Amino acid sequence: MNDHIKESLKDNNTWMRILYMVIFVIIFNIVEILIAALVMFQLLVLLFTGEKNQRLLGLGSLLSQYAYRILQFLTFNSEVKPYPFADWDSDSTLLEAGDK
Repeated sequence: MNDHIKESLKDNNTWMRILYMVIFVIIFNIVEILIAALVMFQLLVLLFTGEKNQRLLGLGSLLSQYAYRILQFLTFNSEVKPYPFADWDSDSTLLEAGDK
């Protein structure tokens, strides 16, 4: 086996990243379910009241930003681990860059 491959397989940073990625895939699935529930509830609120619920809009925004942060980490576009391994706003510049 190539020495470079052997070194890569022994790298603790790679294995720690894999562990974090597994954790964030699980968290992402939970967030995805929460977003789906939020969408359905917001739709029901709109149907019955004729208006969007402002608190749900805020929650939806937070959840979608968090999902974005997780996906950026999972796809290797960011090395910043999302919450709970970092502060909630520690990677806010990532969001601003993605919005441009």
